[in-house]
Amino acid sequence: MMADNRMNDDQILATNDDDNVKNDIKNELINNKKNIKLFNKNHIYHEKQSRQLCALHALNNLFQDSNAFTKNDLDSIAETLSPSSILLFNPHKSKFGFGNYDVNVLLMALQNKNYEAIWFNRKKDPKRLNLNVIFGFILNIPNDCDFWKNALTFFTSSRRHWIAVRKFDSNYYNLDSKLKEPILIGQEENLFDFLQTNLTAEKNAEIFIIVTKQIAQQNNWYN
Repeated sequence: MMADNRMNDDQILATNDDDNVKNDIKNELINNKKNIKLFNKNHIYHEKQSRQLCALHALNNLFQDSNAFTKNDLDSIAETLSPSSILLFNPHKSKFGFGNYDVNVLLMALQNKNYEAIWFNRKKDPKRLNLNVIFGFILNIPNDCDFWKNALTFFTSSRRHWIAVRKFDSNYYNLDSKLKEPILIGQEENLFDFLQTNLTAEKNAEIFIIVTKQIAQQNNWYN
């Protein structure tokens, strides 16, 4: 006798119920991912590029505070670093007043907040960084000096660009002020890859580890 493979009404309903549950779970997961993405967008402060104020934007993005520093703050630091210089020719900022602050201004700004920026030797392994004590990262990367795309950069000789990287929850984000929105880097392994890539000769980035002064004194940011 041949087995009857036909499903009765109860079996069909049970199968449909299972499919509905699976679809509900799938939709819930999709919605959760959307909510997480929306949460990140709404809660990450991201200052956009203006003139040559990338150092200012990087600092404010790092501290997640639009009032962490102002242009006047950084101008004042530049003048403190070179008090005898003629205003238009201060070596620590743009002679046109557009920004373009050098590393000395950035270092002093961080010190004013009781933080230190430690230059990361490209010969070291990023995977040995003690991420538990690191507040964030600031990178100095080559700028786009294409004449037609960035005439201001071309004329004012700004060849480098400052960006910040911070951790939110379990993920790291690139807070580059030239981006439309923060870009997800990922978790620790993704961060290590990101840093290692930027340390290559092709990328030619300089990486600064941002830690509190106490951590800098303890020197335990690298294993």
